[in-house]
Amino acid sequence: MKIIIGIGGVTNGGKTTLTNRLLKTLPNCCVVHQDDFFKKPDQIEVGEDGFRQWDVITALDMEAMISTIKGWQENPVKFARSHGISLSPEAEKSDSEDKGVHILIVEGFLIYNYKPFIDIYDKCFYISIPYEECKRRRSARTYTVPDPPGLFDGHVWPMYLKHRKEMEDNSKSTLTYLDGMTSKEDIYNKVYESVQNCLLNKL
Repeated sequence: MKIIIGIGGVTNGGKTTLTNRLLKTLPNCCVVHQDDFFKKPDQIEVGEDGFRQWDVITALDMEAMISTIKGWQENPVKFARSHGISLSPEAEKSDSEDKGVHILIVEGFLIYNYKPFIDIYDKCFYISIPYEECKRRRSARTYTVPDPPGLFDGHVWPMYLKHRKEMEDNSKSTLTYLDGMTSKEDIYNKVYESVQNCLLNKL
């Protein structure tokens, strides 16, 4: 049995923290991080707002991301092994995905804004936090390419609002919204329980 879980949401909302916790507790679980598919800085266009357009879908190599997800769909056992993921003894003995449960988490800020992805998820989660908290968390983080002054208000937050509306207009999947202001423990428990229910329903 294979299931794909989407964990999307606002920048600095807690997507990666949640994903890393789930990776440790869900069986035969792999992850594809959208942030791993950013193009090189010199390939990122400067927009009308005067900023490099990091927070748009064209900043990402989505073809490579699709190809990675397809690799997992075709052979989750091989994918897990090649990514150094520990498999359950049952799955380890088998070269086919017929044995046991295999889970893929797709994590990122625009995972529900790309049409080829819309139908792949079995469960969709979306973390949001308010403007002030998001700005505070973002300013406390160190990025490989540092944020230029004014980027958050001039580009990051407006793009988040635009993409969230697009996602809500186009999404065929049922999104479960998570309040990023609640404790990490509460968010994790809610998602873990929801995934367990999804697994039981598929049995």
